[in-house]
Amino acid sequence: MTYHLTTLNNGLRVATEFLPGVESVSIAVSVGVGARYESLAENGLSHLLEHMAFKGTATRSAKDIAEAFDNIGGQLNAYTSMEMTVYYAKVLKKDAAFALEILGDILQNSTFAEEELAKEKDVIVQEIAMHQDSPEDLIVDQFDITAFPDQPLGRSILGAAKQVSAYTRDEVMGYMRRHYVPSNIIVSAAGNLDHGKFVSDVERFFALAGGTSAPAAPVARYAGGEKHVKSDHEQLHVALGFPAVNIHDPRYYALQLYASILGGGMSSRLFQEVREKRGLAYSVYAMGSGYQDVGLLSIYAATSPEKATGLVETVRAEVEGMGKQVSDTELARAKNQSKAELQMSRESSQTVAGWMGRHLLMYGEYKQLPAIFEKIDAVTKEDVQALATVIGSGAPTFAMLGEL
Repeated sequence: MTYHLTTLNNGLRVATEFLPGVESVSIAVSVGVGARYESLAENGLSHLLEHMAFKGTATRSAKDIAEAFDNIGGQLNAYTSMEMTVYYAKVLKKDAAFALEILGDILQNSTFAEEELAKEKDVIVQEIAMHQDSPEDLIVDQFDITAFPDQPLGRSILGAAKQVSAYTRDEVMGYMRRHYVPSNIIVSAAGNLDHGKFVSDVERFFALAGGTSAPAAPVARYAGGEKHVKSDHEQLHVALGFPAVNIHDPRYYALQLYASILGGGMSSRLFQEVREKRGLAYSVYAMGSGYQDVGLLSIYAATSPEKATGLVETVRAEVEGMGKQVSDTELARAKNQSKAELQMSRESSQTVAGWMGRHLLMYGEYKQLPAIFEKIDAVTKEDVQALATVIGSGAPTFAMLGEL
């Protein structure tokens, strides 16, 4: 593996990894800002800003940007998460500099024209409405609100329709100025490229002024509790969770294996007990999520109202059982699943480019596979059981959506 990292004079970091056997280059511009950095008055601004980046610059219209990538057969998109906003592109290697030029243009010279802003706010309002029509999305919202009340981690990344509709051009531009500073941006690329040439191109197209620090995210405060939202959906959607460990905790890898054993696949305890043995739900799974300062173990399932009690009791019993016994076979299977998933994901240059950006923002270093595999292999079943005991003793979060 050929990985290189260069920090420019303005503080912007440039990371590349050469991938043999490909003729393309994937680029990710990762910014250390997402929904958890927003105050209540700013909720939804990170996502709105991401949308507006493609709506025209001083020299290119929104149509020009779209046509530029279509003309070269490239891909251009973006997404917003709780802790990051990422703009990414994939092009043939000969077009890498051109893709950087476009990305640099939209992140430095976007005009946020009033007409385009009005249209894009309407688009997001429709996105919010679509989100509201999905019970799988709504139960996640209710779970987050209950786990992290009255704080950014408990709010939707999309924001509220009325609030998004009211944002002004000055508010969007001010938010960008505060957070989109060089020390808070990683430009990473993976594929058929030369690091020195790529760094030179980044210096040309990302001439941002340095010296300013981005605002820090507020500290998360897990609370937990119970919330039941009535709806006319046919099924009852259930989310149960507990406080876990953050991404910097040495037990984070144990958390991932714990979630895999509990509800990470068809051989997991929840799938076998809830679906295969008892027929209580079609889909059930567990997930370990980590942020900079807090983590969650969350379980989701959907069932009919008459089976809700049996479902919840079964899930709770399996959570308690994780602290009593974990077999060598289960642990080995979870490790193999985790490592295989990571290894196979490296076959995507877009994933590799995104990894570099995320790791450098979150950890300050690029965690490469051999080191990650070593951490995974070092986890013992006693580690998983000990963590399960800690998780099971935490204050639960329980959310339901539907008629009970």
